[in-house]
Amino acid sequence: MEKIPVVQDIPAPEGKLHVRLTEGRFQNVRRLTSWPLLALFFSLVWIESNGEPWLLFSFEQHRILLFGNAISWRDLSLLAGLLIAAAALLFFVAVAWGRVWCGFACPQSIWTWMFIRIENITEGSAHTRARQARQPITGGLASRRLVKHLLWLALALATSATFVGYFVPIRQIINASAQFQLSVDIAAWIGIIALLTYLNAGLVREKICLHACPYARFQSVMFDADTQTVSYDQSRGEPRVSRRKGDGSAGDCVDCGICQQVCPTGIDIRNGLQAACIDCGACIDGCDQVMKKLGRPPGLIRFTSESRLQGQPGRVLRPRLTGYALVMVSAFAGVIFGFTDTTELLIEIRRDRTALFRQMDRNTVCNHYQIKVEGYQKQSNSVLVTLAEPAEFTLFGPPAIDLSENSANWLPYRICATIPQPVKRTLVFRFINGDSEARKETTFLTHRF
Repeated sequence: MEKIPVVQDIPAPEGKLHVRLTEGRFQNVRRLTSWPLLALFFSLVWIESNGEPWLLFSFEQHRILLFGNAISWRDLSLLAGLLIAAAALLFFVAVAWGRVWCGFACPQSIWTWMFIRIENITEGSAHTRARQARQPITGGLASRRLVKHLLWLALALATSATFVGYFVPIRQIINASAQFQLSVDIAAWIGIIALLTYLNAGLVREKICLHACPYARFQSVMFDADTQTVSYDQSRGEPRVSRRKGDGSAGDCVDCGICQQVCPTGIDIRNGLQAACIDCGACIDGCDQVMKKLGRPPGLIRFTSESRLQGQPGRVLRPRLTGYALVMVSAFAGVIFGFTDTTELLIEIRRDRTALFRQMDRNTVCNHYQIKVEGYQKQSNSVLVTLAEPAEFTLFGPPAIDLSENSANWLPYRICATIPQPVKRTLVFRFINGDSEARKETTFLTHRF
């Protein structure tokens, strides 16, 4: 199967792009996609269950909270599997419908559209902004641009604080900021992410899609002749003229240029499939409006495949698409199964390295240990600590560990025994948490071993 040729040698637009906002069905789809994602991003960080965040990647507590359930950092492989499943889903979607992820759900695109809308509100339409860019900066224009950048920075700061709130509780960040007690590390991360958001969505914008995004580099390998992408119907649109000739020899394209004016990456879709195209559908909305005003049928630019443009029937099922679907389903099934068997108790036992044993009297020898227990289940906040062989050995130390206060803390324990003969024994600690039990082995040594 040959890959679709992607036009690579078209020069990138020079200077700043003044993207023209347009309305239409794909703009509505983008709103229906991006608004719920934005609502989830900014709200999930505030939702709590039993006093704990729904979603938190806590380095301090060595745990990940997922919708009220805690998992250990040792279960990070599940998140890796989730990323693999998401990548397979992205590839499946790309083979079927092109770069719709980039055009409708990618954070770079969503934040860029928000920054463009702020720019449109403060400085005017794209035509006005382009004209003002060629004129000297006056007091009124300077004030509007100042307001624009302040709004950009406010949105970038809200974005970065929310993002960091998924690693440090957001209420802790807000309270510490209000009291001017925010740590240098957290403040630095918030500042760095805010700066990157401001640069990417406000100043760099399409350069990310043109040069930095790796997906644009290999999309031609992902696509096939039946991939549905934003395409210009050349057979219907050419030859393009500014008005229709009386003899009917002209195509439907009137060369108005609106398809390029509304494109967030500044390309002309009439030049063919290009690496910079993010399949956002803005050019479709713009062109359909022009066709409607001219009394011509919409769809001069539309989501279609190369096969259909050539008059051939498109295929829905094909080997590459089926392969990605199988990988995606298998990966998601593996992740779901993995979440049913996550770590409930994470136990570490460390012997006292300064003295392997201590002689208490002629026949009594003690070994010292440090024990750390981390709990990741809701059944009980207390873990009972006992020995599997209490007859010969005596355990000294806290009989129960309160996970709410001592989770991830090292606690001292001592095991003593009166043994007349040399011995090296394997002991088993029992940790009882609710209805579950975990066992951990260690060794007991005497000087006569």
